[in-house]
Amino acid sequence: VFAELLRSQKHQFRFTATYRTLEILNSTVTKQQPDESMIGRAEYQINEWKGLIAGGILYEVGAGQEQKRDFAFLEVPAGQGEYTWIDYNSDGIQQLNEFEIALFQDQARYIRIFTPTNEFVKANYNTFNYSLGLFPRAIIDLEKAKGFAKMLSRINLNSSLQLNKKEIADGAVQFNPFVTDTSSLITLNSAFVNTFAFNRTSPKWGFDVNNSRNSNKSLLTYGYETRKLDDWSLRFRWNMSRRFALELIGRTGINQLTSSNVKFGNRNFKIDQQSVEPRITFTKGATFRIITGYKFSDKVNGQGSLEKSNSHAINSEVKYNILQNTSIQGKFTYNKISFTSQDPVPNLNTPSAYIMLDGLLPGKNFLWTLDLTKRLSNSLEMTIQYEGRKPGESRIIHTGRASIRALL
Repeated sequence: VFAELLRSQKHQFRFTATYRTLEILNSTVTKQQPDESMIGRAEYQINEWKGLIAGGILYEVGAGQEQKRDFAFLEVPAGQGEYTWIDYNSDGIQQLNEFEIALFQDQARYIRIFTPTNEFVKANYNTFNYSLGLFPRAIIDLEKAKGFAKMLSRINLNSSLQLNKKEIADGAVQFNPFVTDTSSLITLNSAFVNTFAFNRTSPKWGFDVNNSRNSNKSLLTYGYETRKLDDWSLRFRWNMSRRFALELIGRTGINQLTSSNVKFGNRNFKIDQQSVEPRITFTKGATFRIITGYKFSDKVNGQGSLEKSNSHAINSEVKYNILQNTSIQGKFTYNKISFTSQDPVPNLNTPSAYIMLDGLLPGKNFLWTLDLTKRLSNSLEMTIQYEGRKPGESRIIHTGRASIRALL
């Protein structure tokens, strides 16, 4: 079934529905059973009052066969992976609860691969997305606007939600995407973002407030694992002159991970984190730019050993463009970190410590990078990158990379 209502440019609607029947002709090839499934999708777009309100809604529902999967971590050349292995229990054996997303390129030595099986389960799935924007400037004449109307024209509001859910079928199609507390859940991913911006188009100054709530719940081989990140941020910018600009960024939020398996309880944490970062930028034409800033962050873990950390980071970044075919960019960061816990000797070899320390160590930390990009011809570009860091009392780590890219 397919239908479209597209006569109006301001309101458009699309709908599709499919009904499928699966027959097994050779039962020796697969363990799948004969099945009936349905897929439906509805989409609505709106652009009203000259663009004052713009957005859309997408809803999708269906049922089908979900292939059972296991996963493992495979080692790859340094820098080509996504995960790092941290031997938390010091037994020299890789376990599934000892892999973290790498915070530095040289640590990214593992990729996560899913292993399919020939077993299937009947599953329902839901997808619900919406995006909505409010732009008062679309209907306000800026040349005539004064007072409250002029202030209102500087406001932008944006909101979006992405929700994807899969669960084991219980004989009926699950139409409600917001029912998430069920024992039959397979995966749940949600991202809810809201932004308030004032004076966004002004070249002089402006600010925006952003709230993002990301959640992921998955049924893995060792049980459910849930990750949540709730973040509030405030960003203020002020172009003091053509060359100098000031930026202030403040953040607060909660980073949480929960595992339903008691044996994997060492991974659980709930970190309350705050940070403030002022930065000043000096720009000279299109050839030279330097950014200097200071960042203070404070993190407290509300679970386990109740770890606490705070850091004072001074950072700078310089970029220099030579003619039109060469650019040099360098960064340097000095970060002094303190770390305490309820344990007599704080344990640094835990998932919560890795997150709270940003992959560094208590004490003085130094990080620096140097990038050189040169256009060899109209279709070839060469990049040379060097990274170094000295975390705490550990040795210096050097990483170098070079690449040539073809521009077609």
